Parts: sequence; structure tokens; C-alpha cells
Amino acid sequence: MSRKILRLVGAMTFVALGLGYARAAVDDYAFELVKTQIQKGQSFADVRLVHRPDGKLVGDAIIFATRLDMAPDDMESMTSAMELTQSPEPGLYRFKVDLTDEGRWRMSIAAKIQGEAGTLHGRLILKATP
Repeated sequence: MSRKILRLVGAMTFVALGLGYARAAVDDYAFELVKTQIQKGQSFADVRLVHRPDGKLVGDAIIFATRLDMAPDDMESMTSAMELTQSPEPGLYRFKVDLTDEGRWRMSIAAKIQGEAGTLHGRLILKATP
């Protein structure tokens, strides 16, 4: 009887640790802007996807949601175009952006990372200059 209990406790511990790892795994990744300032108008914003524990770039994420708005300057309803384009290198995601006004813009990105549970959400602040 005690072996069954030990197996059950061991299995429950394994499952609990596994679930905790799955939830924390997506937190091991982060989006980072290559440049935080670019000129107003149509341009490109390059974003790295980094695995924090080892600093390696991740090139096989699936970007499925993007949004560009001026929320940092209290104008969340002011949105503009943001489109994922061809990546110049693995781990670098290039977005074509249309920064219609000077000021701070928020880039919101959602991605699925191969082999990880959950969704990575990133919010990056980009400043449009004259």
C-alpha cells in the first residue's frame, strides 16, 4: 500500500512541477527593440526575440497579433499600421510601421514560441522623432 501512495505522490509532484514549468517557460522570453527612436513616417522597426536565460535569439516564433498605438502619450485610440515583413536574420523580426505623429508609440506583439506552452505578449515603446 505504501508503494502505491509513494508512486501517486511522485506522479502528482511530477505533474505539478511540469505545469509550473510550462507556465514559467514563456516568461523566459522577451521582445527587445533594436532602436528605440526612429523618424516619423513610414519606416521599419526591428525587434529581437531573446531567450533570457542564455541570451540566444529565437527565430521560429509565430507572430499572430500586432498593434501600434500612442497609448504612452495617453492617446490609445490613435492607431497606425504595423505589418510583419521579411526578417533580415534569424531572431530578428522586422515590422513596417507608419508613425504618423511625433511622440511615443506602443508596439504590442503576441507570439507563440515553438515547444513552449502559452503566449508571449510584448509591449515595446518606440519614439517617433522629426
